[in-house]
Amino acid sequence: MDPRIREHAEVIVDHSIDLSEGDDIVIDAHPVSEDLVVALHELAADRGANPLVVQERLGERYQRAFLRNREEFETPGHLEALYEAMDAYIAIRGSANVTETSDVDPETTAAFQQAQQPLLSERLSKTWCLTQYPAPANAQLAQMSTEGYENFVWDAVNKDWDAVREHQSQMVDILDPADEVRIVSGDTTDVTMSVAGNPTLNDYGEKNLPGGEVFTAPVADSVEGEVLFDKPLYHQGREVTDVFLRFENGEVVDHSAGKNEALLTEVLETDEGASRLGELGIGMNRDIDRFTYNMLFDEKMGDTVHMAVGRAYEDTVGDENERNESAVHVDMIVDMSEDSYIEVDGEVVQRDGTFVFEE
Repeated sequence: MDPRIREHAEVIVDHSIDLSEGDDIVIDAHPVSEDLVVALHELAADRGANPLVVQERLGERYQRAFLRNREEFETPGHLEALYEAMDAYIAIRGSANVTETSDVDPETTAAFQQAQQPLLSERLSKTWCLTQYPAPANAQLAQMSTEGYENFVWDAVNKDWDAVREHQSQMVDILDPADEVRIVSGDTTDVTMSVAGNPTLNDYGEKNLPGGEVFTAPVADSVEGEVLFDKPLYHQGREVTDVFLRFENGEVVDHSAGKNEALLTEVLETDEGASRLGELGIGMNRDIDRFTYNMLFDEKMGDTVHMAVGRAYEDTVGDENERNESAVHVDMIVDMSEDSYIEVDGEVVQRDGTFVFEE
């Protein structure tokens, strides 16, 4: 086994979920991630924890077969009971075919996601970590060799996360007490939103591994303006390009896409909350230096901003503010490396990718 796999497992167990004796953990993983699952079992045995492997979210062929043969869905009670009983949840992305579900009807997927909402809420209420195994199919999607993608993934994952936390805390200190944020990029993006009262979180590899962003939630009804997401979105096995959204009173009132616009429409029409922003994130991980069609990495790229339509994470919404609820959470990225700036309460805090504390 590549020693970097065991190092990856150690980061998950010791840094991300802080595994303890007696913990019951659920590991959701595709079979291509077997080596990492094996390493996690070794560590679970050493720590006195109890692992269980499922393929509920990440068994692509199973999910395709189910979705293509059913139109109405209900929340599976046995899975809900499992998640209620567990102490920690580890999801390991890694694919045999990244387009396996591309021929599932978007309406079917939306209905399935709505039925899965209670499961998602239960998972997010527990200690959890989402990470990536460098499988060949994901390397192919990133247009990289398998070896090159392995190096890319493990360089991004196996690092000094305490140093990352310290660097990113400088942006947290700016954004956390802020009232208003404005994002401008060229003549295609100019959007403002209130973040007053909503906490800013520092993602340094705990819940998402790799980490490398700071993020919060917009206040409901506060988002105004237009955004062109100039990085592609890869969703449900399909590429959506040049996503354009116009907001009024916090809601998407106009949208378009250069490719697969119908899929974007289905996402926005999933439920009432799907046409509102649930997250504003600022990418700060410059070790992630290329776009790979994998949002777990792409949203962390330095010199980027991402916004997600749909569900807001509970920890990013203050007690006095309303949390956006939705069955979806779909991130999209704006390149901020040129002709762009981030403004917080009237002060420019990043210009062309450089933060004020880096000048």
